[in-house]
Amino acid sequence: MSRTDYHDQLSWLTTEVVLLAELVVDRYDDALRAAATGDRRLAEQVVDGDSEINERYLELEAACIDLIALEQPVAGDLRRITASFKIITDLERIADLATNLAEHTRAGREGIHPAVDIASLGGDAREMVEDAIAAYESTDSDACRAVAARDDDLDAACDRTTQRIIRSLLADDAEAGDRESTRTAASHGLLTVRDIERVGDHAVNIAARTVYMVDGDDQLLY
Repeated sequence: MSRTDYHDQLSWLTTEVVLLAELVVDRYDDALRAAATGDRRLAEQVVDGDSEINERYLELEAACIDLIALEQPVAGDLRRITASFKIITDLERIADLATNLAEHTRAGREGIHPAVDIASLGGDAREMVEDAIAAYESTDSDACRAVAARDDDLDAACDRTTQRIIRSLLADDAEAGDRESTRTAASHGLLTVRDIERVGDHAVNIAARTVYMVDGDDQLLY
């Protein structure tokens, strides 16, 4: 492979990572909307679409391995390829979390516990992912650090929501039949909050890998 072809491959890799991220974010948005509205058909589409994301992930993983094995990159190029490899793993896991959200809805556990503002929490996590990927594409390490800093706010919002759910359970004085329904809604709400918080964690991972790719700074990795 000529050096021109090699650098074309590096550019192609960046583009493909961004395209995978766009697909993952779209599926995550669909999962949030299905959870909020109880749209089981949309939830089914999210679950069924996970295999496509897995296939694209494996293709990009193979491309990263080939670039390392065949070109033996060093310094910045090596960091770029390894960062991309790690980032696609985080994207694949975000897609898995979207599938988790959708599977609850598909199983008929539609509706969200009233303590969960899914549009706000889910939207904040989505924006973190979008901003982290934009920073990866533009190699903007300052923007990555800003994404990481926002994770504390998301964690705090998730914790407040979790506490509201728990308080609602402790205060529940419904009849036995309704109490079971309340507990199911609370369990679903807690799982939803957990999955959204993890999406934010993966956004931070993407940002951290980008900072290391650009600056060689591993502070956010640990």
